[in-house]
Amino acid sequence: MAAIAQPESTIDSATPSVYFFDVESADGTLLRAWTNDPDCLIDGPTVVLCNGLGTNPWTTPSLLRPGSGVRVVSWNHRGTGGSARPADRKHVGIEHFVEDAVAVMDHVGLDKAVLLGWSMGVNTMFELAVRHPERVSGLFAYAGVPGATFSTMLAPLHLPKPVARALTVNLARVVAATGKAITPIAKRLPIGQKAVSLVSHSGFMFPVADPELAAKAIREYLTTPIDWYFHLALTTAAHGRVSLSRIDVPTAFVAAKWDLLAGPRDMASAAARIEGATYVELVGSHFIAMEQPERFHELLLEFLDRVR
Repeated sequence: MAAIAQPESTIDSATPSVYFFDVESADGTLLRAWTNDPDCLIDGPTVVLCNGLGTNPWTTPSLLRPGSGVRVVSWNHRGTGGSARPADRKHVGIEHFVEDAVAVMDHVGLDKAVLLGWSMGVNTMFELAVRHPERVSGLFAYAGVPGATFSTMLAPLHLPKPVARALTVNLARVVAATGKAITPIAKRLPIGQKAVSLVSHSGFMFPVADPELAAKAIREYLTTPIDWYFHLALTTAAHGRVSLSRIDVPTAFVAAKWDLLAGPRDMASAAARIEGATYVELVGSHFIAMEQPERFHELLLEFLDRVR
């Protein structure tokens, strides 16, 4: 694989293994991409991370550690984390995220790779596998379903899918409409280990392995204007289910039993419809990679060995 040429940004001082650089997508949108290995020094496989909507590198702590054995390439979504908003604000659908993933792969010289997807990123990676099968050698999905995401939310509450979708979509619309007023407040919230402890005992998130890194992830997440974030969420919510019959690469699903944002039953159902796919369910929430980083990393390495 080619090294990143002429990077436009610098290494983050708090986590030296994360390196940011700029990539231009097909429609001209400038993306802030990142990797843990800018010089291709890691003796191991490369994965392209299709991250959760509006999230950042700090949500996958095991991949940032020295000696992780995995080279990661990813990017921040349009209008978040230093990535520009598109000239046309409608260009924030899953199909545009697929274009962004391809642009990042082309920029670093990746012809083909294993895709790692979390949350809404699972939609992106499955759509990419359908549209560009020649670019994909494997799919590792965690805490996410391949399409119709809002219908699977609130699964631990055992609500009918139409009710769950109506509740979550309408809530997103309300927050999107009031987001400009809420954003200044959200940006001033003091996010430290006490705040992380409070959130991690709420049921939405379970206790994390590295509260300091989790606090960094939350602070970075809150830099995105809330109205823009929910504009992204509502646009991507229109993405329907992916035709899984067209998936013919090794595939793995890792679900969390108490995930309020990606129903484990729907993940298990998706795994059952793909020949040879594996399914593992862990005790945790939507943030399972932060709660059980060692187990998450172990499962990823096992999958990469299977692909190779």
